[in-house]
Amino acid sequence: MSAAPADFWDTLPLGRGVESIVRDANGLAAFAKPAGVLSHPNETADQPRSLLTSRYDREGEYFEWNPPGGGTRRLWLLNRLDAATSGVIMTASSEALAKEIRALFQRKQVYKAYQALVFGQPSASKQVWRDRLAVLKKGGVVRADTGGNIPAEAAMTVLHQQRAAVPPLALLRLEPKTGRSHQLRVQCAKRRLPIVGDGTYGDFPDNRAFAKRTGSKRLFLHSHETSFNYDFGGRSHAFKAIAPLPSEFAAALSG
Repeated sequence: MSAAPADFWDTLPLGRGVESIVRDANGLAAFAKPAGVLSHPNETADQPRSLLTSRYDREGEYFEWNPPGGGTRRLWLLNRLDAATSGVIMTASSEALAKEIRALFQRKQVYKAYQALVFGQPSASKQVWRDRLAVLKKGGVVRADTGGNIPAEAAMTVLHQQRAAVPPLALLRLEPKTGRSHQLRVQCAKRRLPIVGDGTYGDFPDNRAFAKRTGSKRLFLHSHETSFNYDFGGRSHAFKAIAPLPSEFAAALSG
C-alpha cells in the first residue's frame, strides 16, 4: 500500500465549480459536484465539463493526468451522479482503497441522503416509499418507470414546506435503500411530487413557470450526505461527507 505523493491533491485538475469536502489519511476523498458537471467524461470532448478535466479510463474507472513535475497520477472514481444532480462524489487515491469502498457500495453498506425540492404537498411528514421499477438503458440514455420488477425503496422526510407558493413547494430528505437509475425522480413523480426542474419525469408547465420566475433551470436534486465505516490497513475507519445545499434551494424557498 503506497501513499500518494505529498502534493497529490494539489495537482488535481478539478472541473468547473468542483470543491473538496473532506479526505482522510488513507486517500479517501469526497468532492461536491455542481449541477451540470459530469461525474466522468464519456469521450475526450467531455473532459472540460467533468469532475476532473483529464483522461478517464472506463475499464479501470479512474482519472489519469500528468502533473507539472512529470509522471502520471490516477484518482479512482467510486460513485456517480447524473450530470443534472449536484452533491457528494467519492474518490480514492489508490486502487486497493477503491476496491474496498466499491465493495461497500455493492453490498449496500453506504448511507446516502439526498435533498429534493418538489412541487406539491406531501400527504405525510414521513413515509417509506416502496415501488417496482422498469429501467431501460438504450444508446447511453436511461429511462425508468413504475410497473416493472425491480424493487426500489426510499425513506422520505419533509424538511420544509412553502404552501403559499403556486404551486406549493416542499423540501424533502430522501434516503434510498436501493440505488436504481433515476429511482428518486420516478418515485417522486409517481406521488405527484415531481422534482423541480426535472425535464424527463417532472411537470413541464410548472418547470417553465418556475424557471421564468426564478431564473433557475437546474434539477433540484442534491446528494447531501454519504457516510460509512470501512476496514483498511488493518484498522476500521469512519467516513462522512456532507455537501452543503446549493444556494438555489434556499432562494427558491424564500422567494
